[in-house]
Amino acid sequence: MIIMGSSVGYSMKVHIDCVPCMMRRVIFQSRLVNNGRETESVTAALKAYADNLPKETNSARLATIVHAHSYKALGVKDPYLELKIEADKVAEKYVSMSERHVLDSDDEIRAAMKVSVIGNIMDFGSGIAIEDPKEFDELFDSLWEQEIVLDDTDLIKETIDKGNSIVYIFDNCGESQFDKILIRALKRRGKRVVGVVRGEPILNDVTYEDALRIGLDKELDKLITTGVFAIGLDADNIGDELRDEIDNASIVITKGMANYESLSDVQWNTPVAFILRAKCTPVANSLGVGLGTNVIKLQR
Repeated sequence: MIIMGSSVGYSMKVHIDCVPCMMRRVIFQSRLVNNGRETESVTAALKAYADNLPKETNSARLATIVHAHSYKALGVKDPYLELKIEADKVAEKYVSMSERHVLDSDDEIRAAMKVSVIGNIMDFGSGIAIEDPKEFDELFDSLWEQEIVLDDTDLIKETIDKGNSIVYIFDNCGESQFDKILIRALKRRGKRVVGVVRGEPILNDVTYEDALRIGLDKELDKLITTGVFAIGLDADNIGDELRDEIDNASIVITKGMANYESLSDVQWNTPVAFILRAKCTPVANSLGVGLGTNVIKLQR
């Protein structure tokens, strides 16, 4: 059962810092398209932000509205497609090495979660992560040295083992290659894993087509979509199939800031694990961690 609007101890609301961050992303995607409609895209996004800010408090829902207007003005369905394909290719080079690290570790789930959170730096156009997939090559070794500042891994493992089914909500292309490693670790633990991707192209997030391109469907017991154009997961518009999977899961594992932002003011009877890098000040503050730190957080 999903309960809307209930307090969960922390919440990701729209903050004044969201203005430059969101507009930076709009400019980035408008230049990616490069079809001479940058001004129209930015104008539409700014107007949508100003019109909806007084009545929308959740940052992910407001961002969804803003990007819908930008995409419409650009006249392009998937501005990030080529970048997503390149990110998947870059990340794929590190999957075998990372999986060996997990298999050799004393705690597979903990190691796989760290691999998964490392991949969350692949977030283009935000100005707070990498701007080009090739930058990941230069950073990969140093990412292994970073700690998990807020780490609920032990609690998450206990929760995982309370049932058989897990819902796994994906985030960005590129990082989804590393999600395969965590999914494999969960399946070795005897778990059924249901993957959830975006219903329509939005930012550099994984869609059904993106998932098929990298064989993500073959890693999962079931692959479904959110069914809508939305930043993160729109809890007001969950189809019956996804609702049933969430209700019957031992845990929902979500990747990235967008899923955190969209679900931080939603309370489910099913516990939720947030695996992310805190790439902006409002998100970092809401979690009580420093900017640019890694987080594995359980929300009961």
